Amino acid sequence: MSILTKLMPKTDAFFDAFEKQAALTVEGARLLKELFEDFTDVPRKVKEIKDVEHKADDVTHAAFALLYTQFITPFDRAVIHRLLSAIDDVLDLTDAASERVGLYDIRTLLPEARELATVLLAQTRKMQEAVHGLRNIKDSQRILDACLEINSLENQADSLLRRALADLFRSGADPLTIIKWKEILDLIETATDRAEDVANVIENVVLENT
Repeated sequence: MSILTKLMPKTDAFFDAFEKQAALTVEGARLLKELFEDFTDVPRKVKEIKDVEHKADDVTHAAFALLYTQFITPFDRAVIHRLLSAIDDVLDLTDAASERVGLYDIRTLLPEARELATVLLAQTRKMQEAVHGLRNIKDSQRILDACLEINSLENQADSLLRRALADLFRSGADPLTIIKWKEILDLIETATDRAEDVANVIENVVLENT
């Protein structure tokens, strides 16, 4: 039995925090996808994503505070900090992309943005699955399979971004529109990169504790 498995019953608070973070990240990604699927009432939808991001920040800050007061932790404190930060980054970037849509007064939707948001949502759902698996690390293959799928989806996001930018530059749109959409697309794709970071942290935890 690994050290992590032995300690898990005493350290549920961290697993609770990981799972709350992951669930809120899924919610943020779902709302972003819905925004791009029905590009109406944008200010309200942008605010909904911001509200989710604020809730996740509260979870993250509370977990950070606990990290430095809890005597027993399920695994290395630095690794817990990296995992909390990486999950938080995914939602922060999702919120940043949504916020730019509102701030830049985007009127016309770019189809590739919807595709990228779809990939991000799929990633966050797999991330949630991997995070939940940490409670039962003996089922390591299921966790590793979820991490592998996250990495595969990140590769899809890379390809989508390259195609989207190529189409955008060929579109004949005015330079300001191109600049706005490039930033939004880059933020969504960077969110998929951070989801891959989450997968890498979880994968290392599993391999070191099984």
